[in-house]
Amino acid sequence: MSKWYLYGFALLAGVANAIEPGQNATLAKVTGQPMLAGVFCFAVAILCFLGVMAVVRWRDRPSTGEATPVPRWAWPGGILGAAVVLAQLYVSEQVGAAPFLGCVITAGVIGSIALDHYGLVGFARHSASRWRVLGGILMIAGVALVAGF
Repeated sequence: MSKWYLYGFALLAGVANAIEPGQNATLAKVTGQPMLAGVFCFAVAILCFLGVMAVVRWRDRPSTGEATPVPRWAWPGGILGAAVVLAQLYVSEQVGAAPFLGCVITAGVIGSIALDHYGLVGFARHSASRWRVLGGILMIAGVALVAGF
């Protein structure tokens, strides 16, 4: 079965990722309360998850025994999400949407090349070929151009 539609979802997530920093930074600026704006953003996200769970009917809830083998490093992922939102609240408006998102995505791609290469945090191993590394270098050059001009 083709998974082409997954790339469509990824592209939509990219568009959302471009819009979200502006929304969050504006909320922080207008309210004058960046931390409260961050809490509001997470509250809205939780409500969205609860709504989706209600629609798809949360089934097969794991028992405590099933959650036990989860690696310790997998549980605090929300901390990294909070760091992203904090960057949106404090950095995005100062540097602009394109340089901010360019840095976020480029750092994510370069970090992902390393995660894939070593098979870390649950990802299958994919060698950091010269083409992947060249792609990361080109992304750095692209961000430099976007930020510089």
